[in-house]
Amino acid sequence: MADGKNATLKIGDESWDFPVQSGSVGPDVVDIQALYKQTGRFTYDPGFTSTASCESKITFIDGDEGVLLYRGYPIDQLAEHGDFLETCYLLLYGDLPTSGQKADFVQRVTYHTMIHEQMNRFFTGFRRDAHPMAVMTGVVGALSAFYHDSTDINDPQQRMIASLRMIAKMPTIAAMAYKYSIGQPFVYPSNELDYSANFLRMCFAVPCEEYKFNPVLSRAMDRIFILHADHEQNASTSTVRLAGSSGANPFACIAAGIACLWGPAHGGANEAALNMLHQIGSVDKIPEFIARAKDKNDPFRLMGFGHRVYKNYDPRAKIMQKTCHEVLSELGIKDDPALDVAMELEKIALSDEYFIEKKLYPNIDFYSGITLRALGFPTTMFTVLFALARTVGWIAQWKEMVEDPNQKIGRPRQLYTGATHRDYVPITQRS
Repeated sequence: MADGKNATLKIGDESWDFPVQSGSVGPDVVDIQALYKQTGRFTYDPGFTSTASCESKITFIDGDEGVLLYRGYPIDQLAEHGDFLETCYLLLYGDLPTSGQKADFVQRVTYHTMIHEQMNRFFTGFRRDAHPMAVMTGVVGALSAFYHDSTDINDPQQRMIASLRMIAKMPTIAAMAYKYSIGQPFVYPSNELDYSANFLRMCFAVPCEEYKFNPVLSRAMDRIFILHADHEQNASTSTVRLAGSSGANPFACIAAGIACLWGPAHGGANEAALNMLHQIGSVDKIPEFIARAKDKNDPFRLMGFGHRVYKNYDPRAKIMQKTCHEVLSELGIKDDPALDVAMELEKIALSDEYFIEKKLYPNIDFYSGITLRALGFPTTMFTVLFALARTVGWIAQWKEMVEDPNQKIGRPRQLYTGATHRDYVPITQRS
């Protein structure tokens, strides 16, 4: 919202004033919507690191202070005291639910968890060794071919049905992708279990024996979902918004977000962190790799440390650290070289002056990779679980964008440095 302040741009002898807007928290923003119209010029901002692409009320990050808020609520409070579906309600509707509202929401999600039976055949069309993220991208995109009654983005009721369907069906699709990759039969959802326990059952139950529910592991899974539910205007969320700005149906938009998340610089970071632990191999080799990390001429980098946004301790990492230790303790895992390396690296990173000075604290990817491995997931499933959790954030952001009267189709500009005008030359005259 404008507060009477202006920013002046001066180029040569010309100058122009642009309004400065202030959010409820965070830095002020120079409104340059009229920049091209007034000056005939664009801004140049690769990666959009200094550009606000939208106005949002959903998530706020203060990277310098290590703050993450969902609708104003600190992430640690939500992860410690709430559960994932309560967080979903908060992100979608703007407030924490009453007991009645939550019961109604949970029931609506629970009874949307099954997918159309014909979709089961989709999986047999993929190679057995297909990456689960490739399967997720294809199957989620195909949802629009099965649920025509929730693709009209101009109908508020259809928007909400589509939102509920994706939150409910994503665990089922993710579990099916996993089961298909290991050659086991699909396990249908159980309405008797909560969201996270149901997902673990669909992943790890087999028809020949009774599944043993573990509340500690279920709670850990639930926390992981909460911590990954939204993270402001990151690459995949911006992709969902950009796809949605064209009027694309919500299933297609979420499939686009999944495709973007697949990138190793985004959702694949926890897998990269775990691969690094395997590369180090044993605790006695840690000094060698620490030295390499400190050597500017060595291409080796410690994965799972530091963050592009957080220049302080990632608030999610603190909760993930606690959850990680709870899971390892519950499972009684011993003599695991990767976990031994991780625990020793954690000690060094929190005490070594080099790490402290450069603020290279262990981030959420460092701890989540270890935790997911301990829960029994292969590294190929790590990004799938990220996508499952982030679906609600994508939907909330998409819904907010669709309902924004000021929304326009995304159309970034460019700094063109290619050839200027050239005339066509017949092929017989080209040298």
